[in-house]
Amino acid sequence: MPRVAITGQGTINPLGNSVSETLESFKNGKCGISDLEIQDIERLSVKVGGQIKGFDPTVHFTRQEISLYDRYTQLALLAAKEALDQSGIKFEGELSEQSGVVLGTAGGGLTTQDNSYRSVYEEKKNRVHPFVVPRLMNNAAASNVSMVYNLQGPTFSVATACASSNHAIGIAYQMIRSGMTKSMLAGGSECMICFGGVKVWESLRVMSPEKCRPFSKNRKGMVLGEGAAIFVLEDMDQAIDRGADIIAEIAGFSMTSDAKDIVAPSLEGPARAIRDALMDAQIDPTEIQYVNTHGTGTIINDRVETAVIRNVFGDYADKLMVSSTKSMHGHLIGSTGAVELLACTMALREGIIAPTISYEEFDQECDLDIVPNSARDAKVSATVSNAFAFGGLNAVLVLRSAG
Repeated sequence: MPRVAITGQGTINPLGNSVSETLESFKNGKCGISDLEIQDIERLSVKVGGQIKGFDPTVHFTRQEISLYDRYTQLALLAAKEALDQSGIKFEGELSEQSGVVLGTAGGGLTTQDNSYRSVYEEKKNRVHPFVVPRLMNNAAASNVSMVYNLQGPTFSVATACASSNHAIGIAYQMIRSGMTKSMLAGGSECMICFGGVKVWESLRVMSPEKCRPFSKNRKGMVLGEGAAIFVLEDMDQAIDRGADIIAEIAGFSMTSDAKDIVAPSLEGPARAIRDALMDAQIDPTEIQYVNTHGTGTIINDRVETAVIRNVFGDYADKLMVSSTKSMHGHLIGSTGAVELLACTMALREGIIAPTISYEEFDQECDLDIVPNSARDAKVSATVSNAFAFGGLNAVLVLRSAG
């Protein structure tokens, strides 16, 4: 069965406009959460978020392209370009037909939708832009990436809330491993930071009014973020034959459903997802050194995820390093797993563990080594990345070092 290599990665998120900037932010424990700059901010009770500041689409796209691309599509295209530039792969001929795109998003073109609603209901206009539908549809980013880079194989979007990009990467991995495709672009893009996007999250009463403090006893909830991260996945033999720089290997994947509650997490579903992903990778739990947690900063999520990790790893859980980078960039919903996977590739490639920043108080119910506040040097050969979504949908990736 073919093995699957990561040969390129790209991102734009609150911590940086590239992978190198993001990894530097991880290493320095930089906080990308700040005061929001959006229309009607005075009508919101939550006024902070992981917003990409200073982004000017005219620097990257033509006027015609901007009229067709929602912000989430723009970010996806930039992340894809960086990933492909690093990978060096060219999609031509048969390889183009055997390669595709799978991207995760929960909201799709929500900025376009929000602006259109404002135009029709608030400004009383009777027309909207003719490209509203192709801008807001959830497959817009994946489709435009495929068109720009000539990927003619399976191309679609995955919408599983906070697990969307982990599902997208895992499905792309399975496609290559099954022989269906030779290469895939996979990851996620999300831009929910607009008035309507923040307002609906406020209603759930899970939002922090300040920083995101995963696993800290004084945590007050999650913080919304935005951004994109995309990876080039390809058949390992193909990558070796063309002399690609192999960043890491995707060794295992699993997805489960709690089938219990639309918002409250359970122990059994996530634990089974981690176990099955380790089994898929044929890796013993004691071979894992680092777990990138879902770690949203809500009371229930962090408590349940701690119990899940202890359930799966037993006494070995005390030797694991775990962290939540949501403390730095916020919760990017459908793209969060993809951005967080960069912390796993950094751990494998550079031996640096991204910290859980803004940690202040020990919580007995979250009694793991959460790498608080400062990055840590460590030898890492295998990692787990968790994503547990509303709807009880769980997606877990296992990565192994390229060496």
